[in-house]
Amino acid sequence: MSHDLNIGGTLLHVGCGPARIGDTPFASLGWREIRLDIDVAVAPDLIGSMTAMDQVADASVDAIFSSHNIEHLEAHEVPIALAEFQRVLRPGGLALITCPDLDAIAAQILEHGLTPPAYQSPAGPISPLDMIYGHRPSLAAGQRFMAHRCGFNQAALVATLEAVGFAQVVALSRPERFDLWALASLETWPAMAFNEAALTLLPRPADA
Repeated sequence: MSHDLNIGGTLLHVGCGPARIGDTPFASLGWREIRLDIDVAVAPDLIGSMTAMDQVADASVDAIFSSHNIEHLEAHEVPIALAEFQRVLRPGGLALITCPDLDAIAAQILEHGLTPPAYQSPAGPISPLDMIYGHRPSLAAGQRFMAHRCGFNQAALVATLEAVGFAQVVALSRPERFDLWALASLETWPAMAFNEAALTLLPRPADA
């Protein structure tokens, strides 16, 4: 792919839920979105798991956005999913991944406890227990795919992405949001271009 995000391309929105490209950091960049999810209720373009994206051809997308998906996998499945990301990305493609930050959640537990709400979400109050194991009301409603089966801190997320062979990885933690973000490139970008991509796609630590 081009090293200029503004040229646009094809974005595979993995585990999209009800969100669309307007809810992602790619919103204003003129990209074409393909939505993939395991839940038919969110009307994705493709129905399937991120560990077996058979409906997506090899080297067919320029970027992947995965928001709060990888924690739903068993730890041994994460490299399988990341290998699928690499398979469908074009040379030079990017993966943008966000997930809960266990370090920030642990700090919240130590200061405020396990079950008091840490913040309010559109789905209601979210506690550290929800962030570690999955949103309890969703699980109670039968959405078993919402369970969390593994987790990361910043160092673990970077190490996981590097271990599967991404060429460049940059990550940040937003403790105030209890989340991690990482940008990984399939092949090495020029340093200036990769830094510009990171500035465009990664949130600022204190973003509202």
